[in-house]
Amino acid sequence: MTQAILDAVHQAMSSPWIYLALFALAMLDGFFPVVPAETSVITAGVFAASTGAPNLALVIVVAALGAFVGDHVSYAIGRTTNNRLRNGKRSGKAIAWAEQALTQRGGLVLVVARYIPAGRTACTLTMGAVAYPRRSFAFFDAIAALSWGVYSGLIGYVGGAAFENDPIKGLLLGLGIALSITALVEVVRHVRRRRTAEEPRPAVVRARD
Repeated sequence: MTQAILDAVHQAMSSPWIYLALFALAMLDGFFPVVPAETSVITAGVFAASTGAPNLALVIVVAALGAFVGDHVSYAIGRTTNNRLRNGKRSGKAIAWAEQALTQRGGLVLVVARYIPAGRTACTLTMGAVAYPRRSFAFFDAIAALSWGVYSGLIGYVGGAAFENDPIKGLLLGLGIALSITALVEVVRHVRRRRTAEEPRPAVVRARD
């Protein structure tokens, strides 16, 4: 059974259509975050290391291009559904977080948000909703998409190289690294948020309140 699955995945990864599939998944992930785009790119990286197919450089390029296009779709959605997003219970909280982060860090928050679960979609929607300049959005999004493509592809490649003769173990290692990094980011965000909440406010602000 395991060998049959491996053969099927290997056949899919060896097909030239894999690049179109990776592009489509990365694009959809930009505005429909339940799509397993990152897992697919990591898997492609694993097989690039263990079997030589697909080509790692092409995997990174098509994943980055798909993410770039998907983020612009999300930006356009934000421009047209501003009020509806803000009034939603869950989406309203995400939009509020992204808007505050955007105020504090500007376009760089888009690069950081790409590595936060659901953060990238909230951020791109918010940037569209607040009419963030499209040229600046494209500049920061290009950095975010390319860095994400390199990150995901190389994590898979590292896993595949470590277990060259066992792609499943390589995939598990790659996914484990990705999950560990995501967990670390979330822990750091949680600690910083708690410290910020516990910091005493200036007397002028307290008096104004």
